[in-house]
Order: sequence, then C-alpha cells, then structure tokens
Amino acid sequence: MPKQTTPLTDTEIKAAKSKEKDYSLYDGDGLNLLIKTTGSKIWQFRYSRPIDRKRAKLTFGSYPSIPLKNARELRDNARALIARNIDPQDHERMQQQKARETKANTFQVVAGMWWEVKKKSVTEDYAKDIWRSLEKDVFPMIGNIAIADIKRRTLVLTLEPIQDRGALETVRRLCQRINEIMIYAMNKGLIDVAPSVNISKAFAKPQKKHMPSIRPELLPELMQTMKLASIELPTRCLFMWQLLTLTRPAEASGTRWDEIDLDAKLWRIPANRMKMNREHVVPLSEQALVILNRMKPLSGHREYVFPSRIKPTQPMNSQTVNAALKRAGFGGVLVSHGLRSIGSTALNEEGFSPDVIEAALAHVDKNEVRRAYNRSDYLEQRKPMMQWWADFITAADSGSVMDSGIRGLRAVG
Repeated sequence: MPKQTTPLTDTEIKAAKSKEKDYSLYDGDGLNLLIKTTGSKIWQFRYSRPIDRKRAKLTFGSYPSIPLKNARELRDNARALIARNIDPQDHERMQQQKARETKANTFQVVAGMWWEVKKKSVTEDYAKDIWRSLEKDVFPMIGNIAIADIKRRTLVLTLEPIQDRGALETVRRLCQRINEIMIYAMNKGLIDVAPSVNISKAFAKPQKKHMPSIRPELLPELMQTMKLASIELPTRCLFMWQLLTLTRPAEASGTRWDEIDLDAKLWRIPANRMKMNREHVVPLSEQALVILNRMKPLSGHREYVFPSRIKPTQPMNSQTVNAALKRAGFGGVLVSHGLRSIGSTALNEEGFSPDVIEAALAHVDKNEVRRAYNRSDYLEQRKPMMQWWADFITAADSGSVMDSGIRGLRAVG
C-alpha cells in the first residue's frame, strides 16, 4: 500500500525554517514546498511527462505570494492537462508565447498587416488615404494597445472626439476601416470576436452631400476664368484632360503614356488605378488627343503624361486641379471631382442613354442582378458621345453653349 502524504497546513508552512541544506515539505499529488537555505519557500510540482513518462518538475512560484490554496489549484490544473496528454511545461511555454504575441500584435501592427492586403485591391492614392486617416485619428489613441485588449468602448472613445468636431463622414469611414482591421484580426486567429461590428450605430449618420459643381450653362464662365487664371501649362492641360475624359482626379493625374493607344484613340486605365478595381477604357476625342500632343514635348520621355514639377518621376498630385480651381475663385462652388457632374448633367439633358453615361463615368450598377446581366462597357456608343461632350466644351470655351446636340452624334440606345 502506497504511503499516504499528510496535506500541509498554513501553520506548518509558516513555521518551516531554513536549514543547512535545502529540504522539501510534501502536500501530496506531486506538490511540494522547497525550503531554501536562504529562507525562501518555492512551490514545485513533480510529475511524469505524458508522452515519454520521464520525470519532470514545474515551478509555480514562491510562498506567501502564492498561498497554499492557490498552489493546490495550480497543481490540479497541471494534473488535468496531464490527463489530456498535455505536458504542463509545454502548455506554459505556449501560453507565454501567446502572451508575447498578444503584446506584440498592437492595433497599429495588425492594421499594417491588413493594409498590405487591402492596398492590393484599391488604387495607390486610396490606399495612402486610408493609412493617413488611421495615422491622424486612430493610431494616436489605440495604436500601441494590444488588439486583443481593445473593447467596443475603447473604439467609441477613440472616435467620439472626431464626431465632436463635426467630421461625421470621417467617423463613418473610420468605423468601416477599423471594422475591416478587426475582422482581419479575427480571421487570423488574433482575437475571437470583433468588437467593432455595428460600431457606426453609436454615432450620428453624416448627411450625404454631393461634390460642389456647376450647371453646364455656366461652363463658358468656368472656361473663360481658367483661361485667364495664372496656371502653368501642365496644370491647364490636366484640367482639360480631366474635363474631357470625365475621369476622377487621381485617375487623370496618374495617366501613363503606356496606357494610351494613339492609333485606336483609346486610353486604357488598369484595374489597380480604378476606384472599383475594374479596367476602364476611355474613347479619346479629337480635343483629348490635342492635349496629349501638347504634353508630348514636355513629358513624352517620362512615364507620366502629367509629371510632378518637383519630382518628375512621380505624377502630379491628384489635388492639383482642385487647388487651381480654388485659386481661380471657385472655392466652395466647384471641386475637380465636380467636373464629372457637369458632363453627366449635360449628357443626360442632351438625351444620351443613361447606361452609356454611367459606363463613361466608370460607375458600377448597384443592382446586383442588373449588373450580372449587363456586362457591356458600351465602348462603341461612348465614342460619339465623348466627341459630342468635347465639342460641347469647345463651344463653351468660345463663350457659348450649344443649344442642341450635334446631329448624328447621339449614342445608340
């Protein structure tokens, strides 16, 4: 019959004194208290490894920091692991490793991992905008917090100051981006639940505002003002290029010469530069080709049609035309993105097919069923329409707006 060990008592432990050699007091089931010659008292758990049955020892800590009751709980937990064929020492190392990883995986670190994936599916400018918004409004508050420690209330407190300054659209975008980061962390196994789900409902909804723009009949005034404004030729050409092609600011400013097919009179914008991540082909009007001819001596030997004046190996800033409009006195009245609205209004009022106009604007039908069946880019119908729009601009540049469409140039429905 095996020898029975009498469990220890607190009185016995407190009374234990150091001796010339280390010795142990036994509590049973592998738990003992090592009394060191220095007087310190260390809890130890001795066991057989579940795989190879070799003897091993696990240290829990010192008494009285760990009282008798807690030491027994640690022993019982270790025995439960052994019953499941898990070595307590391996388990402890894994827990320590997990704790180190948790501490290292701060919100900013995980956001960086997510951003590396995200930027492959969006344009370069949009990717930069995402990171700038996080650097400005999120990282200063929670960037250094372990992502596993972030609670819903943490996120609300982070975004409330942005709401207080009235930037509701910024709050909306940040809610979306934070949620994407949290879901990414959950999918990577870094957290079990994303506390950011539906976080936007904690904030007021922004009122949808259209980009400031003008009516088509005011285009002559715009053209005359820009003609007289003190604007460098490349900026003036970029303004006209954006207006003529109905493209977004970043798409226009980032135009590359290798995207242009002069023989076919087409501009092929690759998917990675488009907002919706789909290739967009723009039929080039005669006036658009003139712009390219004007830029050829200035940038034909470079990658970009509209290179930056300071860094010619980079394109012009996407906000260059916007800044020019402000200097010309259109601040609050018209932004460069609003040039597309002028064209859309003019084309719709002229009676061109809405589907063809939407294709020219590189819009994606929000109706999924309709989008699935309508895969046409209406390229052939867009060619005469874009020439009509270019002629409309030319007429405005001469000081008038055409009263009616050019016969024979309507798009085919």
